[in-house]
Amino acid sequence: QVHLVESGGGLVQAGGSLRLSCAVSGVTFSRVAVAWDRQAPGKQRELVARITIGGNTNYVDSVKGRFTISRDNAKNTVYLQMNSVKPEDTAVYYCKVILFSGVEYWGQGTQVTVSS
Repeated sequence: QVHLVESGGGLVQAGGSLRLSCAVSGVTFSRVAVAWDRQAPGKQRELVARITIGGNTNYVDSVKGRFTISRDNAKNTVYLQMNSVKPEDTAVYYCKVILFSGVEYWGQGTQVTVSS
């Protein structure tokens, strides 16, 4: 069964940095796209960043230039490097696997809180 476990969340001051990790199992990692979603209080879940099988990346405009998504196929792990964080980045961050068919799976999430 597809299983994703996020880690690295926590409390960070505005302007600081944080790196989230997601360990993926139950799927051939190198054959899927992976992504990070987030859901802030009172808001809908949104796609933050995505990386394809070939390594191409996409970001929501609000995080461009600050966040970087990457993957390590040897470790079955996806990362989200968060730099210059802002209070509005506060949210639960979810790791997501996207199969070629378009079917998606996500983890339980990790809380990121940015203090001002």
